[in-house]
Amino acid sequence: MLNDVGPIKPETRERVLAAAQELGYVPNALAQRFARRKSGNIGVIVPVVPKVHLFTTYYFAEILSGIGDAAKRCDYDLLLIFREMDGERDYAKLFRTQKVDACIVLGAQNVAEERDALRELKTEGYPFCLVNQRFDGEGFMYVDADHEAGSYEAVRHLLERGYRDIAFLNGPGAYSNSEDRLAGYTRALTEAGLPVRKEHLFEGNYSRKSGYEAAAGIARLQQEGGIDAVFAANDRMAIGLMDGLREQGIEPGKQLAVVGYDDSDGSRIVSPRLSTVAVPFYEMGKAAALRLLAPSADDVPNENHLLPVQFVHRETS
Repeated sequence: MLNDVGPIKPETRERVLAAAQELGYVPNALAQRFARRKSGNIGVIVPVVPKVHLFTTYYFAEILSGIGDAAKRCDYDLLLIFREMDGERDYAKLFRTQKVDACIVLGAQNVAEERDALRELKTEGYPFCLVNQRFDGEGFMYVDADHEAGSYEAVRHLLERGYRDIAFLNGPGAYSNSEDRLAGYTRALTEAGLPVRKEHLFEGNYSRKSGYEAAAGIARLQQEGGIDAVFAANDRMAIGLMDGLREQGIEPGKQLAVVGYDDSDGSRIVSPRLSTVAVPFYEMGKAAALRLLAPSADDVPNENHLLPVQFVHRETS
């Protein structure tokens, strides 16, 4: 009755409400949610990345902070669901078992299993939003940043400073943001009349270790006179690359320019400080949650859009 659930006579409702007020009764939130068949949770699906502490990773920490603040504003709790990278993607089960009322998917990949799971959510009418990933042609709700423009600005900065042979350390192609960064890199070189050379393209997995492991091949190119700068698709790979380059006898920022991406805390404290691209991850997480929980609010975008990014010039370039 206090939850406005089920048929009841108006006079009976008035008597019960009057008695509740006299007794100072406060409805139990958990019972209310159960009666309304709602969990009161917004779910966040996050990938389990081997040997990566998600909550100390700038990318995940910022996005989750934005989601959490928006959830609190809307009187929702945050439920984290950890998924193995190659694990089952039965996202609809979260709704069928009433664990969540809406969900945000982080780390989604452009693979058949992911598409099928997201299509099921859309077909069944379950509310969900992707962050930092798009699936063109699918019509999924998403919040993303303009990574193509960010990559373009990073490479153009290097070109304006006289660098002409610029290598690119990208992330896996299963992520739309990797494709966006490659598009920006390619556009900047093409506009400058420079070719995109296959031997200048490297791939990591956005981890510091993968940047470190790419250092040997990049150092070889630099020592052969093949490159004079490197653009890395995130700061973690850039910082790992810088460590690896030093072991190869190359000083980042002096013998080889390096630019990262994300403007993470590490970019500010590494030596030399890393030139990078600032991405509004906190705002992305907040916008995704509000689009699901408070879509009519004045400060909520009502359609899929790309948040702006900004190049930050420091010592490595």
